[in-house]
Amino acid sequence: MASKKLRRAGLPQDLCERLSRHQITTCQDFLCLSPLELMKVTGQSYQNVQKFLHTVSQSCAPRMQTVYEMKIKRAIDPTSAFLPTTLEALDKILHGGIACGSLTEVTGPSGCGKTQFCIMLSLLTTLPSSMGGLDGAVIYIDTESAFSAERLIEMAQHRFPHYFATEEKLISMPSSIHVYRELTCDSVLKRIESLEEEIISKNVKLVVIDSVASVVRKEFDTKLQGNLLERSNLLTREASVLKYLAEEFSIPVILTNQITTWLSNGLAIQADPLSPADDFSLSEGCSRNGDGESGYVTAALGNTWSHSVNTRLILQYLDSQTRQLLIAKSPVAPFSSFLYTIENSGLVLQALHLLLLNYFLILAFGELVSQRNFTQN
Repeated sequence: MASKKLRRAGLPQDLCERLSRHQITTCQDFLCLSPLELMKVTGQSYQNVQKFLHTVSQSCAPRMQTVYEMKIKRAIDPTSAFLPTTLEALDKILHGGIACGSLTEVTGPSGCGKTQFCIMLSLLTTLPSSMGGLDGAVIYIDTESAFSAERLIEMAQHRFPHYFATEEKLISMPSSIHVYRELTCDSVLKRIESLEEEIISKNVKLVVIDSVASVVRKEFDTKLQGNLLERSNLLTREASVLKYLAEEFSIPVILTNQITTWLSNGLAIQADPLSPADDFSLSEGCSRNGDGESGYVTAALGNTWSHSVNTRLILQYLDSQTRQLLIAKSPVAPFSSFLYTIENSGLVLQALHLLLLNYFLILAFGELVSQRNFTQN
């Protein structure tokens, strides 16, 4: 709440402009100054400065609300509660989809579909509420230059062929998705801290950062003294601002993360498997490297970051065609597992009978290969 802009705190416009010339733009900047300092900057009397301090304090202080008020608000406006993923089984267990007003992390190895999932959610956000969308704009912060406009159009045409049958729709939808390529920690933080007014002016209903870990892991070598603390402070600051934006505007914030392997000796090494042939598996947890050391795979960025996110979804490989989506952390849903494939229309959950069929086909194929090798030997 302290990150709230002074222009939205109830102060006179001319006073906000005068304060901005002194780099005082947020409630935190204002409240950190003493009454005497504020008198000097604003040219106001002590009594007026005290009134301003009270106004700003009231504006940025979290307001108490009862559970009944929260329930009624969501009943009146269901779109303020969730962003449906259109993956029916996932939405059902999440009580409606990706929760608004909170941080949702999507983690997993490289190539498993994290960016595909984010692009799909961006598309869904722009849809009208009658189609389950949020009828709003999207801010997409791309730290890996992975966003593809062509893939977005392809998903739209295959997932909603009737709605995007006209060129007008195909033009208006991408115009609502604002992509920023930020390649350093400093630029990502500055972008996040400047989003408040943009969210209001552009009617933004979704913020995506793909990925949080990419720039952080490039710039901070945690083996160097002091880097771990500095990285933790940066991530805490980012999470604080993002939580404020999510709660203040009741929008979902999606963050992608990478994975890391912790060895039995306590060291962490980067593990970003590129194919299902790798031994790493988030669900199984344990693996063994070439030297015989045991370890386990987990989300990157450490425990402090893991406590900052409200919901954690894990995407991972099962085989060359099928991948697995896990609900690893959620305030509303139990631990759950779904199998999915990536198609032209985006992520698609597999039906139960198809899962069983694929499972038995894989077993049969494995048995056939084993018998052939035995015969040859």
